[in-house]
Amino acid sequence: MSGRGMDEEERILDDESVEKMLESKEVPRWQKQLSVRAFVVSFVLSILFSFIVTKLNLTTGIVPSLNVSAGLLGFFFVKTWTKFLEKSGFLMHPFTRQENTVIQTCVVASAGVAFSGGFGSYLFGMSEVVAKQSTTAHNPQNIKNPAISWMIGFLFLTSFVGLFSVLPLRKIMIIDFKLTYPSGTATAHLINSFHTSQGAKKAKKQVRFLGKFFSFSFLWGFFQWFFTATDTCGFGNFPTFGLKAYQNKFYFDFSATYVGVGMICPYIISVSLLLGAVLSWGIMWPLIEQRKGDWYSAQLPSSSLNGLQGYRIFIAIAMILGDGLYNFVKVLGRTLFGLYHQLRDKNIGPILEGGGIRKNSPLALTSANLSYDDQRRTQLFLKDQIPTWVAIAGYITIAAISSATIPLIFHQLKWYYIVVIYIFAPALAFCNAYGCGLTNWSMASTYGKLAIFVIGAWAGAAHGGVLAGLAACGVMMNIVSTASDLTQDFKTGYLTLASPRSMFVSQIIGTAMGCVISPCVFWLFYKAFHDLGLHTSPYPAPYALMYRNIAVLGVEGVSSLPKHCLTLCYVFFIVALAANGVRDAVGPKWGRFIPIPMAMALPFYLGGYFGIDMCVGSLILFIWETIDKAKADAFAPAVASGLICGDGLWTLPSSLLGLAGVKPPICMKFLSRKDNARVDHFLAS
Repeated sequence: MSGRGMDEEERILDDESVEKMLESKEVPRWQKQLSVRAFVVSFVLSILFSFIVTKLNLTTGIVPSLNVSAGLLGFFFVKTWTKFLEKSGFLMHPFTRQENTVIQTCVVASAGVAFSGGFGSYLFGMSEVVAKQSTTAHNPQNIKNPAISWMIGFLFLTSFVGLFSVLPLRKIMIIDFKLTYPSGTATAHLINSFHTSQGAKKAKKQVRFLGKFFSFSFLWGFFQWFFTATDTCGFGNFPTFGLKAYQNKFYFDFSATYVGVGMICPYIISVSLLLGAVLSWGIMWPLIEQRKGDWYSAQLPSSSLNGLQGYRIFIAIAMILGDGLYNFVKVLGRTLFGLYHQLRDKNIGPILEGGGIRKNSPLALTSANLSYDDQRRTQLFLKDQIPTWVAIAGYITIAAISSATIPLIFHQLKWYYIVVIYIFAPALAFCNAYGCGLTNWSMASTYGKLAIFVIGAWAGAAHGGVLAGLAACGVMMNIVSTASDLTQDFKTGYLTLASPRSMFVSQIIGTAMGCVISPCVFWLFYKAFHDLGLHTSPYPAPYALMYRNIAVLGVEGVSSLPKHCLTLCYVFFIVALAANGVRDAVGPKWGRFIPIPMAMALPFYLGGYFGIDMCVGSLILFIWETIDKAKADAFAPAVASGLICGDGLWTLPSSLLGLAGVKPPICMKFLSRKDNARVDHFLAS
């Protein structure tokens, strides 16, 4: 997703050796790359991106890659800073691409915690508000409400282990295996282009586009706020296609965020969302609703999982599990197959000897065939090494501390459960990092669901198995997610000549920022919006309920499902497997037209409104590409980033207004002609 719009930069940089173009610019020592201004800018951007990711988590759970936005905004802020100091005569150090990479790494690491921290999934799924919407397991043993203290503590205990788990393998992953890491590579090309004369001119134009649409998006969110006196008021409830379609969740809700997301995501994501909405809310739910009184009790409230809501949730879960299982097996298979061939074809041993290239290593034997760029990048990547003992000692120390202290937060998660997770985690972290390098696909959430089933079943229903499974999901997800993020950042650093040490330190600092910023941002949402997590809320947190019900299924089975729901779940589980199989069988040429089950599943619960938003964004991009493809490729990511960031930033003042008890003054609502006549008659009397 982050690679769109990178083609032009790649063409610019491929015409001439990047490192020859930038040869005159000295590469600073790794300590110099970690500047104070870089971390000040990173902190500010981390707050902005945490709001964006948290909002996306709590609305639909679809979070696009934000690497490009982080790189672009980091360049803009520091370039502005250095220009001001240069004119004032106080500039001590010029802005380098290595410093740009440090900012991008720090911001993405911080925003990554907002995603893997589970504020829209497993962590919020522990809460009472989500538990009340679930089928069973309402006893206090399976409920833990959010609190700033334990959330920050839990994240600090789990978010750093993954960084140490793959650290000893960085040379093999980046240099010997030459894994591509498409998002990391695309971001590196972008950063490199900023620091060439031609790329700098283009970057200024991109920043102008981003600034314009950032301002528009922020002001549009501010304008909309005045008309939202209650949850059903405002542009977000505009019956675009009529009141009947609105009742079935088909309308355009004027969300700048999801229009922007639609411009970044592949077209097939937007189309899959719309297709899922049509299939569920347009066909299936009206048909099942006609079976009210037969398949389920007519007296049940609309939110009951023993009624229509149960079909919506569990069929969506079946598709998500089917899609996750297929991709897990596929990526794991490709990982093992690729690893086998690389181990067979290369004599992989210690690459370093005394800080240099070992004489008989594969790298030394092939260095004569390397380009100038690769030789220079390899030389600098191997220069500043991190001792293996640091990784091993760090992993064992953090694992021991967290095994002893996490049970103090979740007494249902025994210390020996955590020890077992930490024994297997390095292998799974390596698989995720390697698979991400091959496919650009992180399977962190799938490994998390695996932990839910294993630990939840081990703990058992009588001993808080639901909460134990969700907490274990958090431990596993944080480990494998940060492992793939770090190796991807090592790839970016390799291509921009940023030191591995500066990458590792910036990742640690960014993760530490995220462990504090993300819970605080979520807490602001939690306190500002009283209906957070309810399906009628603007922030329904759909994955929180799904993750909790996955835990319930793993611990208690399927006995509580409504009539024929299990049969439909089997059908859609098989459909998800078949759709993925067909896509891979027909190849990329035709496979890009096969819907993605994971994307189709989400509207089964939420409806089609955000899918329509994303389709509008995709349509804008399609028309732009038809008219002027070069300009669209160059500036569409900047426009999309501006729309997402502006709307995301408006969430901060909106939350503060909610906390202060300031209510919007106007309710803009839409009624049928008949209802309007009744209201007029009532007011007249």
